[in-house]
Amino acid sequence: MSTWTLKENSTGELVAKVEGEVWTKACDKAFNKIAKTIELPGFRKGKAPRKMLEKRIPRQQVYYEAVDAVANDVLQAEVKANNLELVARPELDLGTLNDECAELIFKLTVKPEVKLGEYKGLDYNMGDTTVTDEDFDKEINRMREQYSDIVTKEGPAAMGDTVNIDYKGFKGEEAFEGGSAEGYKLVLGSGSFIPGFEEQLVGVKAGEEKDLNLTFPEDYHAEDLAGAEVVFKVKVNEVTEKVLPELDDDFAQDVNAPGVETVDDLKALVRKRLEDSKKQIATRDADEDLFRRVSDNAEVNIPEVMIEDEIQNHVQQLQSQLQQYNMSLTGYLQMMGQTAEQLKESFREESEKSVKMRLVLEAIGKAENLELTDEEVDKEYQNLSEMYQMPVERVKELVDRDMLVTDIRSQKAYDFVKKNAKGVPAEEPETPAEAPAEAE
Repeated sequence: MSTWTLKENSTGELVAKVEGEVWTKACDKAFNKIAKTIELPGFRKGKAPRKMLEKRIPRQQVYYEAVDAVANDVLQAEVKANNLELVARPELDLGTLNDECAELIFKLTVKPEVKLGEYKGLDYNMGDTTVTDEDFDKEINRMREQYSDIVTKEGPAAMGDTVNIDYKGFKGEEAFEGGSAEGYKLVLGSGSFIPGFEEQLVGVKAGEEKDLNLTFPEDYHAEDLAGAEVVFKVKVNEVTEKVLPELDDDFAQDVNAPGVETVDDLKALVRKRLEDSKKQIATRDADEDLFRRVSDNAEVNIPEVMIEDEIQNHVQQLQSQLQQYNMSLTGYLQMMGQTAEQLKESFREESEKSVKMRLVLEAIGKAENLELTDEEVDKEYQNLSEMYQMPVERVKELVDRDMLVTDIRSQKAYDFVKKNAKGVPAEEPETPAEAPAEAE
């Protein structure tokens, strides 16, 4: 016999009574287990008469041992009978305990109910995917810069040129720390130095020397220099400039892209890739907007434990990324000036959105009866096998089937919502847009 009572924020109590033969057998088994550990003078361990053992073994100890033996089976049976989905480890309290029965009180956190709002027939807000002449020219020039030659410039330096300089900074008559270097290569217009430094070097030539009168910004990180008037004594060793290749057939062939022989071929390829890239970005943004509204339209009270679990997933992903750079999470936090709690809190908003979206998609799948076949699940295992170049059986060992089924159902719900939105383009890029090919 059991009763399930749902309380606030998807938590509740499941009270189950274990009685009759089930409880009697559990207590007998518990008593015999404890008895095997008891030593009495004149008897081998566990071989003393039962009446003598009963005097030595507290009945309450037997009850606790019996509860340990049956609690999990009772919980699993009652969770199934009440059609509950647990999202956290249960807590167990005990009520009545005697020879006749045991009252088990499980405190449970279950998957929350989702009240769906509007999710069919929503507008799909696709942004502009037009490739402008400015977009096209910017990409072509980016490619030309990749193939540019760096040549020494005899004339005056201009923005975009690189100057090789020796410099030393003075505050009054004293040189200040960190204000000097030799053979420093500075790209004019890069914003690497304080305001005015690069601008005053426009027009200099190799071999010239120049004093730059400047003022450090008021918010400069070094307090002794913040707002200070200084002089940089600069010697120009060399001026170089980029010489871009002509946009012609020779350049098109240097790019070494498949099927490109002429400049017209190259232009067509670049425009197509830009168009695909813009469509892909616009599609991603429209998808995010659509599913944000689907999520916002739904109501769900998410248990804190689900959010905490998602936050922990983010932290673990960050740890894995840091390990690739031989950095520990502790070192990362020190570098960022964060505590572990501040890091977790920074993931909270994103985690709440992710958990809610998963719950909403799952609810849509149930509402629309989006069932799966074994063939669909097997196909996804095969896809994972090919992706990770691993035998299918090994993938099945590593990827829990229930989790995979949940993911596929969510994808089906995602596809259903998009299919039923208004204004979805008939055609979308099937593969990610590639960057223009580089020279081999």
